[in-house]
Amino acid sequence: MRTPVAILISGAGTNMAALLYASRLPDNPYEIVLVASNNPDAEGLAIAQAEGIPTFAHSHKGLTRAAFDAIMDAEIRKSGAHYVALAGYMRILSDEFVEGWRDRMLNIHPSLLPKYPGLDTYARAIAAGDAHAGCTIHLVTPDLDAGPILGQAEVTITPVDTSDTLAARIRFAEHQLYPRVLADYVGRSANADWLLEQVRARALALPETHERPSHGAPGWRVGSEKSGKYFAYFADRHHGSDAIALIVKTDGMDEMMAHIDQNPDLYFKPAFYGASGWIGLTLNRPDTDWDHVTDWLAQSWRRCAPKSLTKLMDAADSF
Repeated sequence: MRTPVAILISGAGTNMAALLYASRLPDNPYEIVLVASNNPDAEGLAIAQAEGIPTFAHSHKGLTRAAFDAIMDAEIRKSGAHYVALAGYMRILSDEFVEGWRDRMLNIHPSLLPKYPGLDTYARAIAAGDAHAGCTIHLVTPDLDAGPILGQAEVTITPVDTSDTLAARIRFAEHQLYPRVLADYVGRSANADWLLEQVRARALALPETHERPSHGAPGWRVGSEKSGKYFAYFADRHHGSDAIALIVKTDGMDEMMAHIDQNPDLYFKPAFYGASGWIGLTLNRPDTDWDHVTDWLAQSWRRCAPKSLTKLMDAADSF
């Protein structure tokens, strides 16, 4: 299953086209499910339509920023997109929109950030006497062009460069960089090493926990090194399964089966552990809810932790 991505544009859509055509290469982890624009006359919409990609256009004129962003957000969510790629989208986004797509919205900027956020990046790099300009892919945050950097490409500035000549070469670099970075970023959901690091950080953040392998797989225990109990395991396609999964403890078989019946795409009965009421949560999905994973780890930790660690929690629950 490939990860669905929506692209927002305002003009020619050359970076959108680079992302679209890259999405059709073998083994690419994403697909384009929507191209949307604040400009109904954006040239890039015609490219998407010619390639059979659903499009949406709505002018922002006469609308507040929040009202317009709500329209775009509703259309993106209706498309089923899990990520948003801004590709020449010339709108400052509301904080509400940005927060709604936190860690799932990427942007491309024509400078080597943190140098030259904002506009006129080519002229500013030339005026500063820089040896290189370039482009940056970053996550979108409320602060303009200040989100975590995911990738950069350098472009040499020649003595005869103007803003126009430099911009033309940087555009070539953008078309190479953006598809690769987007593929790497959304493809993390199938990367066992990355998934393990996410689980490890959350498991070890719980009180008095430590990691110890179990039958060759990572596992986490609560309590002392000598007498601690396992509360979670990481399974990478064990026993012929396609799932990269977190295995945690439930209250018993009834609870385990109820979760599986309710959402069989997420939950499963793991081999060996399932007979004791442990449940598997599939992690290699494009829409993994990491807050949900964190909650499961905390629940399982509490079921396995010694009373000396949980008595304050039990007392609080009694009120």
